Amino acid sequence: MTLYYRDDTVQVTSESIRAGGQVVRIADVAYVWHARGATTMAVRSRILGRGMLVLLLSLPPLIALICVVSLVWSAQDRGEWKPALLVLAACGVGVLALLPFLELPLGWLDRSYERGNKVNELWVQHLGQEVMLLRTPDALRFGQIYRAVQRAVEQQGEPR
Repeated sequence: MTLYYRDDTVQVTSESIRAGGQVVRIADVAYVWHARGATTMAVRSRILGRGMLVLLLSLPPLIALICVVSLVWSAQDRGEWKPALLVLAACGVGVLALLPFLELPLGWLDRSYERGNKVNELWVQHLGQEVMLLRTPDALRFGQIYRAVQRAVEQQGEPR
């Protein structure tokens, strides 16, 4: 028996698929496909959170740009460049010091894209009936499970 995928709720082997309390023998599976399911509240909140994070990451550079332009404009009017350059240098050093802290929110943003923005469903034709084995909004996990099921079904038809 070959193990293709396993987590807390799904197990795909060369003999069977166990998902959501169902057990389907690979030998009885004729066809595998996926479909897009109805959007859940978790997916909507993930998309909203992603938008808020992008907004929060975009505002500080825009505000900084407005401040720099205003500082340069006022320094030009007054002819006092030395204080303006000191302020710009201090802000530049501050930005460089805070840059490593962007890793955390950018990691959150990256993971939100990995999880996807839709609900995926895994379907099989089992003994002539269409059976939904899995429904999840986690795109990365779904892709791993779907590919494992495909490999298991493909390997079933090949001689050993």
